Amino acid sequence: MVLSVGDAGARHNKVIKCSLKAVEGSRYFEGIVKNRMFYEAPEITSRICGVCSCAHTLCSIFAMENALNLEVSDQTIKLRKLLNWGERIRSHATHLYFLSLPDFLGYESALAMVPKYRREIEIALKLMKIGNRIVSLIGGRDLHPVSAQIGGFLKYPGKQDLNEISSLLKECKVYAIKTIELFSRLSYPEFSRDVSCFSVYNDDEYGMFNGRIRTHNKDYNKEDYKNYLKEYHEKSSTSNFVVKESKGYRVGALPRINISCHLLHKEAKRYSKLIKLPNHNPFKNNLAQAIEILHAIEECISITNNMEIKEESFKKPKLVNGHGVAAIEVPRGTLWHEYIIKNKKIVYCNIITPTAQNLRSMEDDIRAFLPSVIKLKKEKIVLETEKLIRSYDPCFSCSTHFLNVRWI
Repeated sequence: MVLSVGDAGARHNKVIKCSLKAVEGSRYFEGIVKNRMFYEAPEITSRICGVCSCAHTLCSIFAMENALNLEVSDQTIKLRKLLNWGERIRSHATHLYFLSLPDFLGYESALAMVPKYRREIEIALKLMKIGNRIVSLIGGRDLHPVSAQIGGFLKYPGKQDLNEISSLLKECKVYAIKTIELFSRLSYPEFSRDVSCFSVYNDDEYGMFNGRIRTHNKDYNKEDYKNYLKEYHEKSSTSNFVVKESKGYRVGALPRINISCHLLHKEAKRYSKLIKLPNHNPFKNNLAQAIEILHAIEECISITNNMEIKEESFKKPKLVNGHGVAAIEVPRGTLWHEYIIKNKKIVYCNIITPTAQNLRSMEDDIRAFLPSVIKLKKEKIVLETEKLIRSYDPCFSCSTHFLNVRWI
């Protein structure tokens, strides 16, 4: 991040320039899958992110099924939901307790919190454990799932597996509630910036798969995303930025709750009143994630309690050419995959991650937020700015000190 302050910050304390530069190693995944067979994409793209490996696997699968006109069973969709919710529980718990909470409690890291906040760390580990267990039982292993495939599942969980998941979830529900109570008590900066919220929307369930794209009360078709979203590249950044009509927008837990609060499970909906919706304070994304953990647990309990697993024949595509787009909700927001298939081979791939979509909004938020903290010491300015960025739960937030400020 480059920050320019008038008169070296001595008199006017005015922000002249602020730009966010995401610096990460080049990945080239869109090029790696090119000329590969269509069925290789889910396994390859899952390596984009270890924390969101299920997300990329599922989004790739949905895009391929869209391209090849494949319809799968309700059972397959339910198992995919369990996989996605399990990953969301794990991811949210990791971000909230190990990356965000130390900021608000004044600790260098979660490890430094253990002597005083041992109980909270134990809650985090238990939530992460149940998330891991769901992913392992449904996906075949903790990371980079192998069971979920285009057209169905290679291996189905047994009734005993579903009973185990349901039992563990019921035990963990109290920890989800304690997480909400903890994050509702934190002192969040009084900051708000009205900005568009984007999310997958479905009339009868909280944002997940197979829906429209909604921003406030306007809906868009996911297949037409290039008509309303524009990717662009900043020379100083290795990550693309994404805008709608030249403006930034937000994706993630808070936008999802802003748009689909009425579709939360009963208890999660009751706790959502703590956020005072609609809410445009990015720091409250932390509380929104805590509420989503409770909703995820309730949703998984509902699925496992009302599901009888039966062996199904694997759906195989009859088409060899096609064009497919998928947008699904994952821990950090809306994830996009697009493919063009010719003779069973991938000839085009485009992937838009939640973090890329949030970068412009992060930059705009920093610019609007800095005047309220600019009179503080430089170290405190950096900390408060890190807290703001980390509240978005960007994919680079796992760095303890990710922000390098250049003062001009």
